[in-house]
Amino acid sequence: MSHINKKVPKRRFQEFNNTDDWEQRVLGENAVIKGRLGWKSLKQEEYRQDGPSMIAGKHIKKGEIDWRKVDHIPIWRYEESPEIKLENGDVIFSKDGSLGNPALITNLREMATINSTMMLVRTDNTIDSEFFYQIMTSDIFKKLVYIKVSGSSIPHLFQSDMKNFQFHSPTVEEQQKIGIFLKQLDNTIALHQRKLEKVKALKTAYLSEMFPAEGETKPKRRFAGFTDDWQEHKLGDLSEIVRGASPRPINDMKWFSDNSDVGWLRISDVTEQSGRIIYLQQKLSVAGQMKTRVLREPHLLLSIAATVGKPVVNYVNTGVHDGFLIFLAPLFDLEYMFQWLEMFKPNWQKYGQSGSQINLNSELVRNHKIFIPTIKEQQKIGTFFKQLDKTIALHQRKLKKLQNIKKAYLNEMFI
Repeated sequence: MSHINKKVPKRRFQEFNNTDDWEQRVLGENAVIKGRLGWKSLKQEEYRQDGPSMIAGKHIKKGEIDWRKVDHIPIWRYEESPEIKLENGDVIFSKDGSLGNPALITNLREMATINSTMMLVRTDNTIDSEFFYQIMTSDIFKKLVYIKVSGSSIPHLFQSDMKNFQFHSPTVEEQQKIGIFLKQLDNTIALHQRKLEKVKALKTAYLSEMFPAEGETKPKRRFAGFTDDWQEHKLGDLSEIVRGASPRPINDMKWFSDNSDVGWLRISDVTEQSGRIIYLQQKLSVAGQMKTRVLREPHLLLSIAATVGKPVVNYVNTGVHDGFLIFLAPLFDLEYMFQWLEMFKPNWQKYGQSGSQINLNSELVRNHKIFIPTIKEQQKIGTFFKQLDKTIALHQRKLKKLQNIKKAYLNEMFI
């Protein structure tokens, strides 16, 4: 049973299974840690199109620096702080506000530094930089961030916090093996992320071309064989539009039952499922169903509060909250109108009634005029976009699976 007390991770490469325990480190003893105190005299007019790059947390996404968006400063500003001129192998991250968000500097081809919200860690030759970057993405570092966030209204990481940061590490050889493995996994995740973004961008482009632009009566792009003019209608003439209903008080547990076959639709469900509702965790009791509108077939819905203008289709028995409109007895193809509403979503914001949050007036929705084609063309358009949505969902599932695998490895390959 002595192996239980050994300081080693749950998962290890086979060639290191019988090697020494991992050693506890204090970062300040194995790294240079620097943070800019601030450029109080840096003026807005000093920012320029070229010159040394100055990186902020907003320029980092999922460990990658968007060099196209970084700020640029005069060369003499860069020379003011020689100790934070970035080098390959540096790990940089946000030390103010949204803490963490690390990036590893590799293949640096230009002069670069960090702004006053950032900090850098430059490890010595006993700590592999890729290995340490992966620690910065793990729960080991997130625990430190959690402590700082929960303890302050304005979270801030001090250099002393990082100098005292403790972690375990093996030999440099094993560190490098771990770093290479996790980096390859990151590259695979990034590849699937790019594929997902590409398909999403393709859909956005098609949405803008396959529905008439504001002031237009026909779209720019149509399927072959369709030439008829599109006809103008009010949404309220194409369907009976009614509002959902909510039992009150909504937090009374008598309205809910785990044994019910009728789910309760919330905005959080819409966000998690991209508007296509295939499951609902919260269920309505018989009493709750009497206080709302229950749909037992797929219907088109539209959110009119909180996340304003988000279209929804329910594929399960659903009780509809009063923050949604329901399109009953539609004279349109459901999938077509779902996609049109998705395209038009940003425009509802300008019609929303201001207050503590934007709320969309149901009468305004009924009176809104749109141009639509024949049912046959609607079905063709709806089918096309639904297939795109399936492709997007497939990429999202693959990406989520890879992200979960990465999370599992981080938990098992570090102490």
